[in-house]
Amino acid sequence: MGTPRLVRVNELLKREIAEDIHRNFSLSDFDCGSVTVTRVECASDLRDANVFVSIFGHEQERNRMIGHLNRHRQEIVRLMIKRVKLKYTPRLHFVLDESIEGGDRVLSMLAEMERKNPEAFKDDKKNDELEQ
Repeated sequence: MGTPRLVRVNELLKREIAEDIHRNFSLSDFDCGSVTVTRVECASDLRDANVFVSIFGHEQERNRMIGHLNRHRQEIVRLMIKRVKLKYTPRLHFVLDESIEGGDRVLSMLAEMERKNPEAFKDDKKNDELEQ
């Protein structure tokens, strides 16, 4: 399977899994509104797929929420099979993705540095304005 096809399959699965999480858990006590599917990485044989999810808030409950998704992955796959036709339906493995939080930390550190020393960032803002 070529790389462009695998990229398309990953994007399709990402979109469908996100919808299925909302459909499956919206009426339960699971806070599906705080879960974002950030990316899906399918194996080249489509047998397994890592589903990376970011969880907003719930710092103390993230591992429990990932465990809940992994326990209920068959329900998500059943919903997905109805709309996505693939030769093999991958086994889903939900993984916590902390990259968005890392980016937020970097941005907040930059904002703090700019607040403490606005003169150092003044030239960068002028250059950005000139480029636009």
